[in-house]
Amino acid sequence: QVQLVESGGGLVQPGGSLRLSCAASGFTFSRYIMSWYRQAPGKERELVAAIASAGGITNYADSVKGRFTISRDNAKNTVYLQMNSLKPEDTAVYYCKAERPSPYYVYWGQGTQVTVSS
Repeated sequence: QVQLVESGGGLVQPGGSLRLSCAASGFTFSRYIMSWYRQAPGKERELVAAIASAGGITNYADSVKGRFTISRDNAKNTVYLQMNSLKPEDTAVYYCKAERPSPYYVYWGQGTQVTVSS
């Protein structure tokens, strides 16, 4: 049974930090590209950051470059998102995604709420 379980969300003041985790099970984690997406109320889901299956290659949305860092630990089947200098516009539900291009498989987590507010 495939599972992606996000954790680490919560309420934080502007300028604060959070670290999200996504624990994976039920598939070969090291063969999958891992990503974080977010969806704010009334908006479409958007890519925040992605990391290649072996790590090393990362991609970020312009809005989070320099503030967020994605990383993974293939031994622990976990992907992380370190979020610093948080802004109110970062408020959203954050989702973990696992994707394998060939053969194509994609899995999503249930999401974790991040609220940035004073």
